[in-house]
Amino acid sequence: MPTVRIVIVGGGLSGLYAAYLLESQGIVDYVLLEARAELGGRIACISALGQEAADSATHSNSLNAFDLGPTWFWPGYQPELDQLVEGLGLEKFAQFETGDMLLERSPNGPVKRVPGYTTSPASTRLIGGMGALSVALARKVPADKVLTGQTVQRLSKHEQSVVIESRDEQGAVTFFQAEHVLLALPPRLTASTLTFEPALPEALERQWSATPTWMAPHAKYIAVYDTAFWREQGLSGEARSALGPLGEIHDASMPGAKAALFGFFGVPARVRETVPAPVLKAHCRAQLARLFGPQAATPVAEFIKDWAQDPLTATPADFEPALEHAQVPAACAATGPWRGCLTGIASEWSAQFPGYLAGAVEAARQGVQALGVTP
Repeated sequence: MPTVRIVIVGGGLSGLYAAYLLESQGIVDYVLLEARAELGGRIACISALGQEAADSATHSNSLNAFDLGPTWFWPGYQPELDQLVEGLGLEKFAQFETGDMLLERSPNGPVKRVPGYTTSPASTRLIGGMGALSVALARKVPADKVLTGQTVQRLSKHEQSVVIESRDEQGAVTFFQAEHVLLALPPRLTASTLTFEPALPEALERQWSATPTWMAPHAKYIAVYDTAFWREQGLSGEARSALGPLGEIHDASMPGAKAALFGFFGVPARVRETVPAPVLKAHCRAQLARLFGPQAATPVAEFIKDWAQDPLTATPADFEPALEHAQVPAACAATGPWRGCLTGIASEWSAQFPGYLAGAVEAARQGVQALGVTP
């Protein structure tokens, strides 16, 4: 049985950043286990050719990489994340917001064109999409410390260690033994998919189960075009609709590359799952044409990512969207056998930015600091 000091469960931003911090402190006795075939978690990008950006460093650095997951961060009040972006040498740019926005308020009413507005502090994106952040961090972590295609299923507490049971894509089981486990999975997903022996404290398990996974109920549609024709019309690409299927639309273009629009579905997850993807796409194209004109009806590429249908992100309890961020749950057990050997570091455990990219960075840093480990 492989024995390490620390096991990180999850290779999204929080897990990668935790590994990066351990490496920067000279702590190399750890392993990161990720269930997906690629790293990034809820950070996901796709190229205009339909390739997952995480398939290779080349795709992740492509100008034509569009975010299927989180898109923005705000350097003005998320300095820790901004410092990480700067330190990794990533290039950022402000979200395009110049021009009017469009409103659809009723089935029989006209599309209204109104003056747009700019967010303050500015919404900021990364060249190459947010996947560039995952790839840059992964490059800082030795490849032999990362195991993908490993789904952690069970954690068993023994006297001085935790035994982690993981199953690979072929069904083969591997056991790891560690002093401490950093949980880089959302609290609800942790509580619903991992078995703990002995069980977690009842109050802690209730807290984790009651914490919505941010983005889990949502889905995004992306339409890629050769040119940002809406900008030529003095439009920002932003729209709000009470008709749908997209409720909120933004310009997703990359500077110097393909143009794009993306929208968040306003259709509930339980309804979306009953509609075939080609039908959903057809409704989205019709809506974009209704808003932005006939050119919007013929994108060169289009994609849907429904996070509610991703079992490595969402549970059935996540099908209903949270109206606001939930109260931050405890990140570890205060008493009992799990005290001092298990820490939650996913974004939902962040006190300042729960659910956001900056929250993943904050929670991971606090989790690593709480270990009090030295090289």
